[in-house]
Amino acid sequence: MMNSALHPKPWYREPWPWFLISLPATAVIAGLTTVWIAATSADGLVVGDYYKAGLAINQTLARDDAARALALTATLQRDGGALALTLAGRLQAWPDQLSLTLAHPTRQGLDQTLVLSHAGGGHYRTSLPALPAGKWHAQLADSASAWRLSGVLHTPFSQPVTLMTDAESTVQQ
Repeated sequence: MMNSALHPKPWYREPWPWFLISLPATAVIAGLTTVWIAATSADGLVVGDYYKAGLAINQTLARDDAARALALTATLQRDGGALALTLAGRLQAWPDQLSLTLAHPTRQGLDQTLVLSHAGGGHYRTSLPALPAGKWHAQLADSASAWRLSGVLHTPFSQPVTLMTDAESTVQQ
């Protein structure tokens, strides 16, 4: 029989060197995975020309002021496979169509603009598109872009969402 003190096991047969090697190896693999995800994922700009967007802020505020002067609010809710919107305020006539822009906060490619058709008495409808679950910025405007209402909705949503002039929405739960 051989004496183990005279013939120790090779280092690669011991568990502790492999454990110590696995820690930095895991960090290297995680780093390479992060680089691969960053290189293959598209990170589209939300606003391409920041300077022009900054110059247009006064026009945007004027649209908010116009909606505030008309005391406009809108309630957005899911109605089966459709999206129903109720517009309230001091409008002289209900617009025939409204434009609802649903913007994803980080992925511009998911942004959608929906056209809502007047269904009578301040009620509007459109088909409900498939929206990935998450947070969406909603902006409602008339066809002339004279006013706008803004809000935030979370999909999938089952509770009504109120769009207001102060760029925030409340989910009534």
